[in-house]
Amino acid sequence: MGFKRVHVIVNPASGKDQPILHALNSVFHAAGTDWDIYVTKAGGDAWRLATEAVQAGADAVAVYGGDGTVAEVAAGLLGSEMPLVVLPGGTTNATGRSLGIPVELAEAAQLLSSPNAHVRVMDMLQLAHGYCFGVVAMGIPGDVAVMADREAKDRLGNLAYVVSAIKATGRAPNSNYTITLDGQEIRTHGVICVIANQSAGLMHLEPRVDGADGLLDVAVFRDENLSTVAKAAGNVLLRDENLVPAAHWQGREVTVVSQPAQAIQADGEVLPAGCVTVRIIPGAVRFVVPGDNAG
Repeated sequence: MGFKRVHVIVNPASGKDQPILHALNSVFHAAGTDWDIYVTKAGGDAWRLATEAVQAGADAVAVYGGDGTVAEVAAGLLGSEMPLVVLPGGTTNATGRSLGIPVELAEAAQLLSSPNAHVRVMDMLQLAHGYCFGVVAMGIPGDVAVMADREAKDRLGNLAYVVSAIKATGRAPNSNYTITLDGQEIRTHGVICVIANQSAGLMHLEPRVDGADGLLDVAVFRDENLSTVAKAAGNVLLRDENLVPAAHWQGREVTVVSQPAQAIQADGEVLPAGCVTVRIIPGAVRFVVPGDNAG
């Protein structure tokens, strides 16, 4: 696509332990790309650096980090037309995988100069505690995120999620859900409630979730599909597991309250338990993706 001025935002605390400067320099030097690198040190830095990239007139922003860092950078680009490239640097890279981004760093960086790359416009989820792209989930996925903390992910990588899912499955109580969807109240129960923008990470919902339709997908799972959900939440090998919920709705804004309170996660980031409000931001971000994954 021929981006000539690129700001690269790096989270050094991301899940992968790998040298990145040599790989990026090789790709960008060959493409004649003028690039600058900016390193985050604390929460909020990624958002600030993204807004500064817009103000500086960069052609594109690339982000190296986990799903939380990707969402924070994307939030800083809201309201602009700035294209965003995801460089695989997290433990699971759920957002990048859902967009078809190559898992190798150099291949992902080459999207900035590839004539076959395209821009894909995606919706985004807004919460009281920030933003995310894929899934906000109560129940087992929330327990998995709580148990797979930074120390466990540093030590075990993706296996941290497998271990946590096995533990979470053994203690998955039913909860009563009060769901307020676009002003309409729904009362139901289950072991998991998922609010999805796309089939990110390991949560491949059926029917498939469209990340650019301007709608949230809200799904509830009960005991009868607990085994499948637990596997999908914890086993990184199950990329194509279809999860059929007990109930499914769509809307633009939803509040879910669980009683007893269940753990909650948003793309792997732990949120306060028991209650969450999510709204959709249609057409929020312009991702640079491989040519066969344009939308």
